[in-house]
Amino acid sequence: MRTPATDRGRVLLVLALVITVTVFTATVPLLRDWFDLRVYYGTVHTWLHHGGRIYDYHVPGTAYGFTYPPFAAVSMAPMGYLGLGTAIAAALVLNLLALAVVLRILAGPGWRRYGWYGWALVACGLALFEPLRDTFSFGQVNLLLLALVLGDGWLLSTGRGRWAGVGIGLAAAIKLTPALFIGLLLVARRWKAAAVATAVALAATGLAALVVPGASKFYWTQAMWDTTRVGRLDYVSNQSLQGVLARLGETGRPLWATVVLLVLCVWAVRVRRAVVAGDWTAAFALTGLTACLISPITWVHHLVWLLPSFAVLVRTGHRRIAFALYAVMCTSVVWLWFDDSSGIDGFLGSNTYTWVTLGLLLLLPTGQAPGSRRPFSRNASTTAPAPSAAAPTTAAVSAQPAPSSAASSAATAVATGTAAGPGLGLVRKASSDPTGSTRPAAAKPQSSSSRASSYTVKPPPA
Repeated sequence: MRTPATDRGRVLLVLALVITVTVFTATVPLLRDWFDLRVYYGTVHTWLHHGGRIYDYHVPGTAYGFTYPPFAAVSMAPMGYLGLGTAIAAALVLNLLALAVVLRILAGPGWRRYGWYGWALVACGLALFEPLRDTFSFGQVNLLLLALVLGDGWLLSTGRGRWAGVGIGLAAAIKLTPALFIGLLLVARRWKAAAVATAVALAATGLAALVVPGASKFYWTQAMWDTTRVGRLDYVSNQSLQGVLARLGETGRPLWATVVLLVLCVWAVRVRRAVVAGDWTAAFALTGLTACLISPITWVHHLVWLLPSFAVLVRTGHRRIAFALYAVMCTSVVWLWFDDSSGIDGFLGSNTYTWVTLGLLLLLPTGQAPGSRRPFSRNASTTAPAPSAAAPTTAAVSAQPAPSSAASSAATAVATGTAAGPGLGLVRKASSDPTGSTRPAAAKPQSSSSRASSYTVKPPPA
């Protein structure tokens, strides 16, 4: 497809895309009314100003409260001195900054070549990506954690490894899922970075134990092991392997543990091959995929961890595959089986995002053709083979840096979610459905009119 050759044509195309994205976002996905942010906000306010206990708080009218490790609450303490509106604005800004960091790392040194037009197309494309839509409208922390983790990857691969591991350690102390990246450092034999990450995670956890000893004891001995505090395992938004098994009626932990072990074995083999090939982008992408698969609960908004995988697909020339998978992740298709996930169609359809994640884990390309460039690159290391210089992952490298060529490449990247800017600015009535079912309200606990963040109850008014 040829892109407009004039600035006027480009402006008109961008405006048309903005209108299309606005209509789509206003009619298909539902906004979440900052429900998760309200959980964080209410928790720290109750703790700091009313002497409440962190894990006793529930959003009024719901059964849902804080589910992260104690250090997450400690790190969110400044929110307790803000108004709710200010906290929402701050969350938006932080998420935008985190997304910019993620995309800058994935795009590599050639990010400027696309100009305003290319990045405007990318912004429209990312506005459609369901995990990003949900992350912003829930007020979630996923992008912040992804930025911390990829920041460590950039440090390691550019020879700035002195502080590598700090980001992973902080992310693991805030939420358990990123702890698998410490495993990546061990598989890669980056012993110092692994030690730093472990030390930071333990230090942050220890700090929380000093600040809130009772909450820390409760979390690590009880709350951490109780998945019912987070939500139903068989709920359609849970796109982990545990969710697949639960929707089949298989809730036994031995079967789930066996599946997790098999997935970890595949991950270890694939990650090791990526590291030996010097492909750090693929190694981090594979680890994000695996973390989503093995977590007991992986809500749809957690799947922002798939963004590096789309970057790898584009970088390695698999743009059509990237486009197709990215398009699937924009559709909210899993919600078609919200009421009933039985049968073959239910098994395949209600777990669509899990199949995408599992397929990427098994088949994501690793390594680079000779002479290619990667975002994560540095000189040779004594601890592991280092990657060569990197190509921007937001689009295929063009031999001609002409504006129309750059815009075309950026347009491809738009569809694959590998470069910047989510579309948020859609003003409409917030949905009472924080999980985004596209189906009509149902008169049962997990219905679209009564679900909360985990998600079963209508959120309280602001």
